[in-house]
Amino acid sequence: MPQLRLGVSLQPAPPTGDGLALLRSARRAEELGFDHVAVGNRLLESGFGLDTDPFVLLATVAGATTRLRLLTSVLVAPYYPAPVLANQAATLDVLSGGRLILGVGTGWNPEEFAAVGVPVRERGARTDDHLAAARALWSHRPADFDGRFTTLRGARLGVAPATPGGPPVWIGGHSDAALRRVLRLGDGWYGTGVDPDQLTAVRNRLRELAAEQAEQAEQTDGPAGTAPERLTLASALFLTPPGIPAIAPPPGRLLGGDKPTAARVAEELSQLATAGLEVCTLWLPIAGEHLEEAMEWIAAEVVPLLA
Repeated sequence: MPQLRLGVSLQPAPPTGDGLALLRSARRAEELGFDHVAVGNRLLESGFGLDTDPFVLLATVAGATTRLRLLTSVLVAPYYPAPVLANQAATLDVLSGGRLILGVGTGWNPEEFAAVGVPVRERGARTDDHLAAARALWSHRPADFDGRFTTLRGARLGVAPATPGGPPVWIGGHSDAALRRVLRLGDGWYGTGVDPDQLTAVRNRLRELAAEQAEQAEQTDGPAGTAPERLTLASALFLTPPGIPAIAPPPGRLLGGDKPTAARVAEELSQLATAGLEVCTLWLPIAGEHLEEAMEWIAAEVVPLLA
């Protein structure tokens, strides 16, 4: 079975008044051997856990850890003007020594789009524009770029990223539009709650769309995009470890069902790895005070069954 890299979301809110609990959890995740921690992107209260700025929180985690990778899961690209997105990501990439993974999506929350003054109907076009402009700024000094929402002339980003060409970009979404965006602008695909059949369908569709884009590129002499076999396949999956109460309904199917066992969870993860999943972020709909206990159960009971 291919090796599956496991990470954990820091989404569960810490106990009130204990802001350092998240840093303790991140350090514990590193001690337990997890690949990464993930933080979502909320501007307004969601009711689903921690609602923070991912760049600020992950920068703090970067200073408290040495190996752990840092994943935005996911950053809503249309909320950030392209130079701001590029500069904040490059800054965090430098501060973390190249440990940032920029997971991005188009977003969905009409209230948040209204709050930042961005028309929700433009979210796909703005995501394309902002990612392409950010890649130009990461890769070229100076950078020129002509997009629908961003124009750059001889622009030099304030800080060059530690990772050549910028941090890896994992793009979320299951639609054809999202998969085409992955091929044009991404280093990986980032799904949500997939099972092996769904993952296989995504892999097949990526190959089909890549063939279409290659044909179009040949006709127009344009870029062909990323080859599907070079993309990282990752997904957020949902888990409530036994004995730990859930405090929110999961937004997708639970690994191992409502009454998971280590064997059942490991079996499902193994099936996903066999289907091609390389990285899994475990999203735990539990209270923050149980996060370390949950991670310890995963590391002690599930991970040995995956070896």
